[in-house]
Amino acid sequence: MTMLEQDRKDLEIFSRNEITEHYIYLRLAAREKDAHNRAVLEAIAADEKRHYELIKEESGVAARPERRRIIWYSVLAKALGLTFAVKLMESGEDHAAGSYRAFSSYPKIAQLADEEDAHEAKLIALINEERLAYMSSVILGLSDALVEFTGALAGFTLALANSKLIALTGAITGIAAALSMASSEYLSSKTEKDTGKKPLKAAVYTGGAYIITVALLVAPFACLNNVFAALGLMLFFALLLIAGFMFYYSVARGESFKHRFVEMTCLSFGVAAVSFLIGYALKTFTGIEA
Repeated sequence: MTMLEQDRKDLEIFSRNEITEHYIYLRLAAREKDAHNRAVLEAIAADEKRHYELIKEESGVAARPERRRIIWYSVLAKALGLTFAVKLMESGEDHAAGSYRAFSSYPKIAQLADEEDAHEAKLIALINEERLAYMSSVILGLSDALVEFTGALAGFTLALANSKLIALTGAITGIAAALSMASSEYLSSKTEKDTGKKPLKAAVYTGGAYIITVALLVAPFACLNNVFAALGLMLFFALLLIAGFMFYYSVARGESFKHRFVEMTCLSFGVAAVSFLIGYALKTFTGIEA
């Protein structure tokens, strides 16, 4: 049977993906301290190698691994977590799984689609990672800071009309609010013992997320003299924070990015708009000038 040139090119891509991901999973497994996670990663690595060998045996097509991808996902897992890196990588195989079905001339290769859809997804779902257990604490700190401080800083912009004063007021308020949120999360986690979270660690995640968010939102007012330029830059940073975290969350949790992003953006920017108007109204009716 003569293999079409396009089929050969497709199978070479699939072959390269399988052997590349085999080495990625092996590298992640070698670095993983948790025995359960290491076993899951080794099992997926074995499947990827088996897929590669099957393609090679059935079609005679083989490929070399992509070193850059191996390094990239290794770094990504180190920086943003094992679950995020693995799920992001596997999300790129959705198209490949559908394409495998097109190879009806090679029934064994076509069957790989079912394995890509079911078996690996099941194995990935078994991965336990500490940082995901504290995701709710991070969301609490991030979302509260975004909603509260996009609103507060927008209100301060007209009420105070001084960028350095706004930055100072925002920083003091932010630190106090972060400590308050961390304390609340500590007490909440201590009360709800079935969550499996350590109260002190949950408080650190919540307070840390809050402080980082406040620092990024206050920075434009500390650096720029024009309060409206600072306000615009602050809203841009808020949008980037929302997009970045919601992308991470949607990949790690397997949820819709668009829904989460739109919901959080509307909430934060809606509060900012209302607070801006309140600041304008208070300044107008009270006649108080900063």
